[in-house]
Amino acid sequence: MAENKSSYSIDSKSGYCRETKTYHSLRPRVRLPPEKLAISTAEYVFSQLRQAGVSPVDAAAILIDATTGRSLSHSDFLRRVFSLIFSLQTEIAPPLSKGQVALILSPPSLHLPVLYFALFALGIVVFPVNRLATESELTGMIQRTNPAIAFSVSYLSRKLPSLPHGTVLLDSTEFDSLLTLPVQNRGDLNSAVSISQSDTAAILCTSGTTGPVKPVELTHRNLIALISSYQSGQLGNAGENRSVLLSMVPLFGVFGFSMLLRAVAAAETLILTDVSDFEKMLSLVQEYKVMYISAFPPLVAAMAESELVKGYDLTSLQLIGCGGSALRPAVSRRFTARFPDIFILQRYGLTETGAMVASTMGPGEWDQYGSVGHLAALVEAKIVDPSNGEALPPGRQGELWLRGPRVMKGYAGDAAANAVRFDPERWLRTGDLCYFDSDGILYILDSCPDEEAGQIPMAFVVRKPGSSITSNQIIAFVAQQGGADGRMVEDPAEESAITAAVEWRWWRQVAPYKMIRRVAFASSIPKSPAGKTLRRQFIHYVSSGALASL
Repeated sequence: MAENKSSYSIDSKSGYCRETKTYHSLRPRVRLPPEKLAISTAEYVFSQLRQAGVSPVDAAAILIDATTGRSLSHSDFLRRVFSLIFSLQTEIAPPLSKGQVALILSPPSLHLPVLYFALFALGIVVFPVNRLATESELTGMIQRTNPAIAFSVSYLSRKLPSLPHGTVLLDSTEFDSLLTLPVQNRGDLNSAVSISQSDTAAILCTSGTTGPVKPVELTHRNLIALISSYQSGQLGNAGENRSVLLSMVPLFGVFGFSMLLRAVAAAETLILTDVSDFEKMLSLVQEYKVMYISAFPPLVAAMAESELVKGYDLTSLQLIGCGGSALRPAVSRRFTARFPDIFILQRYGLTETGAMVASTMGPGEWDQYGSVGHLAALVEAKIVDPSNGEALPPGRQGELWLRGPRVMKGYAGDAAANAVRFDPERWLRTGDLCYFDSDGILYILDSCPDEEAGQIPMAFVVRKPGSSITSNQIIAFVAQQGGADGRMVEDPAEESAITAAVEWRWWRQVAPYKMIRRVAFASSIPKSPAGKTLRRQFIHYVSSGALASL
């Protein structure tokens, strides 16, 4: 961290330092390897397993594909990773080089974790992409990241352009053969390639719900810090009583990506699924005796209300990790009343910070409804008044700034965005309106609240002079653009009329998960003297019920 904690007075209750006006984590301290040590994410994870006494011939399942029922034991996983490392070095011509980017466009499968770790070990940048991304979105991301090779499946590969090393099909017999080549001497994962912790390990895309999708570069040190911060909170141990996790979130996003790293590093059993069906989730909890689910707020809302839960044995379930958006306090209370023995771990994080930077964890935090808990280890924060740059004490609202080894290297190929997002001391401006209370618990105020989803995409629109366009027309127009194939509206005249009536910014082609659900019309977009949109003004309108005044 940039600050030396021992030289300042940090309040033991809130974590706030009055001298630096900075908030510090109250979680147990975490040790990271020396920054100059050459080590990849893969080698770090496997070293943690060795220290924990997990045997390389461990036959317990660590990965289960809920769609196919197939599983990988720890020993199978290691064998496939090493085989793929060797295959990528010898079977790809010309050979891939450290630092090249590998785009991955695929539904979840047992192949993906193996592929991720093999690429980590070789210093190849892992770049998973939402398979619902439109071709135009893919084109933009490819232009900014310049991938050398793609890994995909047959039905999705048609979306991809020609790349220097082509596209490897994960559902082909050729790829299966890459996983089974005999490797006589596994050796050290870093023996073939020297990897610095400052090297880029992965590029993960932001959701794009508040603007264009941005490719975020995360270094090996970023991911090592992420894994380390999870270690103190893991649910159980390897062996007969190993924890069983069910991931209801995609592996291409930072939430699912981080849960995969956590599960492998802790030798937990992770169940992957490609469906969001509520009843299927209940059946998986019953079948596999799931202890922990990572999910989005709608699932928690469904559990709080649905009568379907009465038909399943959920007694194994201890925790639900909820992220992606805020969970409404009313939903939390209904859930707790119905399931008093299942705790909700509410998270807050960004792709730019490699997922979780705050969470509710343990007694005294579970019932802080509406909060996202204390800062995670290896994170420091400020609350900054956007109007004058003043750092604020507990109880005052402002923009959340973050710093530490969890914070991204930057946006790939976007120096202008990096200049705006970081201050000269490498504080990351999150753009989220927040405050810490006197106990150091963080509250996020930046959302358009929704009873089930927690937050929903909302548009604030300035009509052009003479326009009488309605909110329903705007919602329908955006929805028509976001079909499975990303098509625009079929009638060019209709599209022309709508785009002439409204100042469209980034809604040219959108994936389904980014479709707006609510529209408010404004006379103008409030901006700071520097030209930055003052999002807190809109948040005030939503939270105060003053939308009509717009």
